[in-house]
Amino acid sequence: MVSEELDVAMVDEASWVEKSNGAVNFDSLSFQVERVERRQCSLSRSQFKCWRVARGCRRKLTWGMVSEELDVAMEDEASWVEKSNGGAAVTMETYTTDDALTAMGFGKFQAFVLVYAGTGWLADAMELMLLSFLGPLVRQQWDVSPQHESLLSSVVFAGMLIGACLWGFLSDKYGRRTALLFSILLTTGAGFLSAFSPNYISLLAFRFLVGIGVGGAHVFTSWFLEFVPAKNRGSWMIVFSCFWTIGTISEASLAWTQLVYALHVSLFLVYSFIFRLQVVIEKLNWRWLLGFTALPCFVLLLFFVITPESPRYLCVQNRMTKATHVLERMANVNKVTLPPGVLTYHREIQADHAVHTSENRHLPVTENECTVDSDKGSKSGGITALRMLLSPKLLRSTLLIWFVWFANSFAYYGLVLLTSQLSDANRRCGSGQKSEAHKTDPNLYKDIFITSLAELPGLVVSAVIVDWFGRKATMWILMFACCAFLGPLAVHQNESLTTALLFGARACGMGSSTVLCLYAPEVYPTPARSTGVGIATAIGKIGGIVCPLIAVGMLRSCHQMEAVVVFELVLGFAAIACILFPVETKGREMK
Repeated sequence: MVSEELDVAMVDEASWVEKSNGAVNFDSLSFQVERVERRQCSLSRSQFKCWRVARGCRRKLTWGMVSEELDVAMEDEASWVEKSNGGAAVTMETYTTDDALTAMGFGKFQAFVLVYAGTGWLADAMELMLLSFLGPLVRQQWDVSPQHESLLSSVVFAGMLIGACLWGFLSDKYGRRTALLFSILLTTGAGFLSAFSPNYISLLAFRFLVGIGVGGAHVFTSWFLEFVPAKNRGSWMIVFSCFWTIGTISEASLAWTQLVYALHVSLFLVYSFIFRLQVVIEKLNWRWLLGFTALPCFVLLLFFVITPESPRYLCVQNRMTKATHVLERMANVNKVTLPPGVLTYHREIQADHAVHTSENRHLPVTENECTVDSDKGSKSGGITALRMLLSPKLLRSTLLIWFVWFANSFAYYGLVLLTSQLSDANRRCGSGQKSEAHKTDPNLYKDIFITSLAELPGLVVSAVIVDWFGRKATMWILMFACCAFLGPLAVHQNESLTTALLFGARACGMGSSTVLCLYAPEVYPTPARSTGVGIATAIGKIGGIVCPLIAVGMLRSCHQMEAVVVFELVLGFAAIACILFPVETKGREMK
């Protein structure tokens, strides 16, 4: 029997806690959890309630001034509970986020997360594809130099490099939703302001800010994957990547079909009595294109209020109650039930945490026990996350991921530029007119549109084999296939064959990039996931900055073979790096 002194001490302490801790009500614990714990501890209802209040006081007030008498009483009570349970350590039935996600499957809630995060990627793709059209249009209107035209693309990539690191750190430190909100706000605001730029300098500044905002697109990937169960996660990532392809196709279609131009014609017919109106509106062509490109981010802002925080992130931050609320909301929307018990960390993380904090515990800590008073969450993000990425356990994976991400970005953006440069190089170099100024090819929009369609079969192929061959094999197979398609382009080919080869190379490049975007978040643990992917994305942007020197500079100098050989070497080494990845993540739970 529990002594009356312990009863009085616990009641007094619980009363003090309630007054000093914002009217905490310890009786709000669910009956299901109480029933499970009572059954496992073999206690009567009154005995269990007494012991539970004592344990609650101890855990909730590690930072407070719990009396030494209560500490001693709790130790005695824990010893008594252990004896009443046959000498076994006291445990409770628990479940992890992976257990909950597996039980719920992929339902309506995850479908909303998919569409929301996918729209973020669609917006990112549209902003990047815009670079293929914005430079020539601005050059025609403001008569800027070719160097200034190229600078419009370079500042966007420079902003993305900064943004990728910035939003990754903020995401791991302050939450996925916080990073997404400010990233979307910056992209939307700077995107719309770009359309009203009065001169080249202001346009350059706004596009730099857009680049910083778009640099947070990788947070959408981590956020989405943290809601998806391990089973078929690869296939759902491929579906998610389809939004990127939709974005590239939409931007190419918007420019090629001259949707804005059709609007201009309609306005001119309505106001035909104003002769100069058409001329004025046509000069605003690229401004309308910038405005339409920023619309998806504006849509994201409208629905941001109903987006949830990642339950994995909340668990790592020890905000178990909020994490449970998110999972309960998911279960209600999907019309399923959560596993019995209480939510806990991933078991490997929790076990490590128990070792480091066992000296400060008065009650036994077991592998499946829920921890609620750790300061682990406050140390996530920033330097701690970077140290985790460079720890002996993750160092090899991190360095290889950085190189492969650089190579993938180098190849992908290079293929986009090759689409517009190869036909021009064949025409100029074949006729010996090396000094001829670059002119806008009327078929440019069509070629970009066709090669953008190539991403769809690339996604289909990767979706079929990613959960069959695994992440590593899928990446190196597609990279070697991309090399095979690029090989014949080392020499001049006719326009149809060039487009077909670029189509195949773009499909393989998109497939390998998508699988890499799936693989990296699966390798990194939750406390460092966004930071790791953010730094890798930033390194990838360096590839995007460097590739114009090869795809544009060497081709304009009629060094086509050398340019293609560089792409082949980069992709070949990246494929070897994929083979050397130490971890295969197919079917593995995210930590």
